[in-house]
Amino acid sequence: MENVDLKIENNKLIITIDLAKEGRPSKSGLSTVIATTRGNVPIGHENMKLGLNLYKPVNR
Repeated sequence: MENVDLKIENNKLIITIDLAKEGRPSKSGLSTVIATTRGNVPIGHENMKLGLNLYKPVNR
């Protein structure tokens, strides 16, 4: 995972992402990846998985 922290408290999944981080260019170069799980990852609760991508378009 990249810039993503996951934790479970009181049966709730809490996702923390630092929005101040600059991120990195996507493979296509059309966006900046701020946070990603890099595919589906187990969250440690009832065989559930999470897939997450946070990105912003590059201004051209």
